[in-house]
Amino acid sequence: MDGCVYILSNAANTTVYTGVTSDLIHRMEEHKLHKYPTSFTARYHVTKLVYYELHDDIRSAIAREKQIKSWNRKRKNDLINSLNPEWKDLTPYLEN
Repeated sequence: MDGCVYILSNAANTTVYTGVTSDLIHRMEEHKLHKYPTSFTARYHVTKLVYYELHDDIRSAIAREKQIKSWNRKRKNDLINSLNPEWKDLTPYLEN
């Protein structure tokens, strides 16, 4: 895997954030520790990994991120619900 698109939510599932990375485990550590305290995810406590998809290269992951970011909230919710209907934090299931 060289790219990953992911969606984070806050505890109440009222705010979502879509991102892209080449190292999801490391990136989730940064989000959960609020490495960047002025970032959107830190300000709104958006640290729960509710969806992710792996890509063979970072370019396709970036393209997919842009596509998902352009969607309305209902469509993003539908995507999350298709694989994670309980909106559980998937971080504990990531493997090194």
